[in-house]
Amino acid sequence: MSDAVGAVAGDRLLSFVERVFHIDDEIKSLNEGKKEILAEAKSDGFDLKVLREVMRIMRRDKDERDEHESLLDVYLRAIESAKRPKEVPKAA
Repeated sequence: MSDAVGAVAGDRLLSFVERVFHIDDEIKSLNEGKKEILAEAKSDGFDLKVLREVMRIMRRDKDERDEHESLLDVYLRAIESAKRPKEVPKAA
């Protein structure tokens, strides 16, 4: 009887594994498509770093995006109005 239970559980487990493998293959294919699109954008002269930032921002809903932009503006204005040291360290 334990062999029958093991066979049923094994079949069920195999089904899960095969489904995950199928999804992994789909993800790989989609990622390859994404790379091709980004390569096309780059060949058209677009800056991929900036393009990725635009996509990240666009994923947010409008209210979250507006709040982020407002805070960014406030922070930048605060920094600009602060006394600056003679030399501001550059980001690495």
